[in-house]
Amino acid sequence: MVDIDIDDLNKKIKNLNNDFKSLKGFAIIAENLVFKIYDIFGRNALLSMLYQIGKGTGEIISKRIKEKYGKEEFEIEEAFQILLDELKDYYSVQIRDIEMSKDKIRIIIENRCFLREPIKDRERLEYGKAFCRINKGYFEGAFTDLTKIKKVDINFIKSDEQKDVCIEELIFYL
Repeated sequence: MVDIDIDDLNKKIKNLNNDFKSLKGFAIIAENLVFKIYDIFGRNALLSMLYQIGKGTGEIISKRIKEKYGKEEFEIEEAFQILLDELKDYYSVQIRDIEMSKDKIRIIIENRCFLREPIKDRERLEYGKAFCRINKGYFEGAFTDLTKIKKVDINFIKSDEQKDVCIEELIFYL
């Protein structure tokens, strides 16, 4: 039988709860999750799974917004303002430009989301790529459900490293 001094071992470990790096742990798991799904199931399955995760979450927030405001359908501007207000702990969005035509509204945004920080430190994750399908599903699902517009797209344009944001287009097809 081995005799271990627990107090001495705990002092040597120096692994106190306040030393957690939760976001870093999440980033490591997220990166490996993305590439393990890709390796096992392929690109299309990976993109579909991540999109559906986001879409399901978008449906939950849109349901909560509908209940909170007591209505089923919102105008685009109203949905945009309410949704982003509800999500201010997870997304910082600023509008750069709005282009309007008879069949669509295109809004160019600067988006700093909760996924940006984990992606930043992971070698294999890139802005606007597979992991960001979560946001694509989220925003497309929520806006489609809140506005009843048949098709809404959000597309990555580029990463603005200076401002630490993604530049994206949000298109509402009228």
